[in-house]
Amino acid sequence: MHPASDRIERKVVLKVPRSQVWRVIANAEAFGQWFGVALEGKRFVAGEWTQGQVTFPRYEHIFWNVQVERVEPERLFSFRWHPYAVDPEIDYSQEPTTLVRFELEDHPEGTLLRVSESGFSHIPDTRRDKAYRMDSRGWDEQMNNIEQFLAMNLKKSAQG
Repeated sequence: MHPASDRIERKVVLKVPRSQVWRVIANAEAFGQWFGVALEGKRFVAGEWTQGQVTFPRYEHIFWNVQVERVEPERLFSFRWHPYAVDPEIDYSQEPTTLVRFELEDHPEGTLLRVSESGFSHIPDTRRDKAYRMDSRGWDEQMNNIEQFLAMNLKKSAQG
């Protein structure tokens, strides 16, 4: 495996203050709304698992299951999960996980959000390439989703 393919990195400048970005990342219910997971009544707590049904079309059969690793207000949120764990016939629980990190920093136009997912080199060979490829595409979509979600919320609040 090429060393660069152990890690996916994305970044986007969101035209809202860091506190607003933090709210839609660290609040499980808001996170679920843009990420496509039913997380009503759930919370993200370091060291604990958070689960919910995926609501994204064609993936509704997936049970989203992450272990929250770090919650550092308005700076860092991270969790571990099994990448591209989409086959209901496979028990992924014995496989290693990847680490997903959301890092926020101030930017002249709002907030710079960096998202990374690392640890693909530990995923079984039979799944590694596809998990990397599919999660890479997924992060492209999710960066667009959070941007659209924040823009929609900004528009709603401006309308009163």
